[in-house]
Amino acid sequence: MTAPRPGLVVARPDPALRARVVASRPLTYAAGADPAEDRPAHVRAGSGAAVVRTPAGPRLAVVQDDAHFVALVDPATALADAVALPPGVGGRRLFDTTRGNKHHKLDLEACLAVPDPATGAPVLLGFGSGATEARERVAVVRGLADRPAAEAEVTLADASALYAALRAEPGFAGAELNVEGAARVATGSGDVVRLFARGNGAGGAGSATCDLPLDALLAYLLAAAPAPPPPVGRVVRYDLGALGGERLGFTDAMPWGDDGGVLYLAAAESSTDVIEDGPVAGSALGLIAADGSARWTPLVDADGTPFALKAEGVAAGPEAGRLWVVLDVDDPDAPSLLCEVALEGAGGA
Repeated sequence: MTAPRPGLVVARPDPALRARVVASRPLTYAAGADPAEDRPAHVRAGSGAAVVRTPAGPRLAVVQDDAHFVALVDPATALADAVALPPGVGGRRLFDTTRGNKHHKLDLEACLAVPDPATGAPVLLGFGSGATEARERVAVVRGLADRPAAEAEVTLADASALYAALRAEPGFAGAELNVEGAARVATGSGDVVRLFARGNGAGGAGSATCDLPLDALLAYLLAAAPAPPPPVGRVVRYDLGALGGERLGFTDAMPWGDDGGVLYLAAAESSTDVIEDGPVAGSALGLIAADGSARWTPLVDADGTPFALKAEGVAAGPEAGRLWVVLDVDDPDAPSLLCEVALEGAGGA
């Protein structure tokens, strides 16, 4: 048996931890398709999720890696209102291999809501993966709490300096950078935004996390005048285990508890690099405790059979012991799915 590499956290399978998908529904837009905005009737490729406050009540903000829209989902109905992001090349907001424009997409893979330091109002941040130059932007959405989705204020922050700093950390980026998750985490030195790298690129670097000071990140992204990127700190590398012979890699995360713990999603996908999709062996939910230890369990259907789809976004569910999970089905013509997951053995959130 090969000994763990120094500095590597090995997540252990935990039979006491169980995660079952108890319901799933397709995500569609309440207003249907809008060809003028290049928007289909369904939410595509849900890749990150966060709970946000809106005039209609709490909603799930879902970012999509191949569509320039944020979907504000009512979990009770799985219907969404659309926040249109700026169009890309050719005025398009949808990107895929069939259109031949996949390389132009923002590739938003992670999101979280944080308070605006000037007003206290929530701001949604959607992070590009950083896999290419076009994917080094952060979508900044303001106004969700006090106005309709169509009137939200949207900007795209050029975060190339931040992504250059992330890429300069080989323990985090490996040979190919792929940011897939983000969570606000309380630490002894203040709140940080913890980024989660999937580690599925060339060279097989594995999954990793790093911390960005929240105040410095917001100053960088929200300031009217140019500001330096936040310092990249506390890089931690992980061996998350495997499913079906494929290595698990981070796909999203959220805070867990009040002591700096984190709940994470991971997927086992056979992909040759950070650009191309591949067959999915399954997904997993895991916990990283405040002491740094990690444990995980496979995501299964209600009857206990393996859930062989790619889970990409996670957020707090409707009650204790429940989570919302969104899927990327890797099919532009099929809607993303919203799943309700029953979690047992995780302790208090």
